[in-house]
Amino acid sequence: MQYRQTRLLTPLGGMLALWGERGLLALTWTDRQPDADRHLLRHGPTVDASEVECIPELSAAVAAYLDGDIAALVALPVNPPGTGFQRTVWAALREIPAGQTWSYGDLARHIGRPTAFRAVAQANGANPVPLVIPCHRVIAGDGSLGGFSAGLDRKRWLLNHEKAWSAPGD
Repeated sequence: MQYRQTRLLTPLGGMLALWGERGLLALTWTDRQPDADRHLLRHGPTVDASEVECIPELSAAVAAYLDGDIAALVALPVNPPGTGFQRTVWAALREIPAGQTWSYGDLARHIGRPTAFRAVAQANGANPVPLVIPCHRVIAGDGSLGGFSAGLDRKRWLLNHEKAWSAPGD
């Protein structure tokens, strides 16, 4: 399988992306790359990626998102390696509308596992494609931000960005 790897610059720091034939496998901020590498080693294929200057569909979607088109990432294909449960949680995360938040309990109920909120939180934290699989939209049950693998400052920025660009009533 052919893999391409590229770097992106964002207002939140540099990102590293890994793209395969079936879509995005990983997208992480470079200061969090060791966590993504560990996840890929545990769950993913052995990757020999060629470094490319740009993955056009990814770069265009991320740029559009950052410019205010908060729906620009929705159509990107994702194929991160993980367990069946993780993939279920990650698919559900893509259903959270931009500009909105769900609690870990909301997400657990949404996937039909209402008592699995801790497992949902762990799958959320293991997401190797933050931003495109919007784990930043999940907050604690008490309304606090909870955690975010890329740091709470980035989570706060992303939530504020999406709220600023989402239309009233969305």
